[in-house]
Amino acid sequence: MGETSPSQLRPITELTDPALDDYLRMTDVKLRSRVEVERGLFMAESYEVISRAMDAGMAPRSFLMSEKWLQKFAPLYELFPEVPVFVGEEALLEGLTGFHLHRGALAAMQRPELPGVAELLDGARTVAVLEDIVDHTNVGAMFRSAAALGVDAVLVTPQCADPLYRRSIRVSMGTVFQVPWTRLTAWPTAGVDGLHAAGFDVLALALTDGAVPLDEVDLGPERKVALVLGAEGHGLKPATLRAVDEHVVIPMAGGVDSLNVAAASAVVFWQRRAMLGA
Repeated sequence: MGETSPSQLRPITELTDPALDDYLRMTDVKLRSRVEVERGLFMAESYEVISRAMDAGMAPRSFLMSEKWLQKFAPLYELFPEVPVFVGEEALLEGLTGFHLHRGALAAMQRPELPGVAELLDGARTVAVLEDIVDHTNVGAMFRSAAALGVDAVLVTPQCADPLYRRSIRVSMGTVFQVPWTRLTAWPTAGVDGLHAAGFDVLALALTDGAVPLDEVDLGPERKVALVLGAEGHGLKPATLRAVDEHVVIPMAGGVDSLNVAAASAVVFWQRRAMLGA
């Protein structure tokens, strides 16, 4: 472990300091979702998530915390003595970010360059496609299930919420840094065609007439499968349903017609894993 340089610790005196702009107005989801992508950054929150990001090769731009957390987070920020650690009273930090940093610290991290689709699919056999999932909590939960249940890669459509948004990262417990993923530039037709070209059968989870019950679907090791999951409410796009190879439904009981999309993803990922004999 390195040693903290006196110049690394930067006491916060004025919230108008431009050096703090990365942390400004963090509760404004629409603003932050745009600004963070434009600036090429994302926010990691808590010791576990920040350390997972670092383990995955992500580089911090700066840290933000109150003085009482300096000792706990020292093993992380001392690895980067050139990176500033902004330190302030908790009320001041809340005024800056818009929320209480009860998980200890934030780190503004450099956003990684995403792989191309062909690179991501090379060697993969189980892929999840998240179509227009706009809830960051659902995105994070689906990444966590993907990591836990052996999904090789995740594709997100152009309108899907950012997997590197703070809430998505937090709910995923940092597994967004573990599961390879990238964003499609076109969906559905071009995206489905690309999956077909890579040898994948594309299966959509959908409540449609003729959908095959999940326990009757061939998800064995002889097939490379891409599992498409859509937003709650309106579900998958009609064009997606026309482009895919099969429609699949999870059998329900108790008068319930469907599950939350994050819960449904876990069921489908588990079934695929079980059929692979993993």
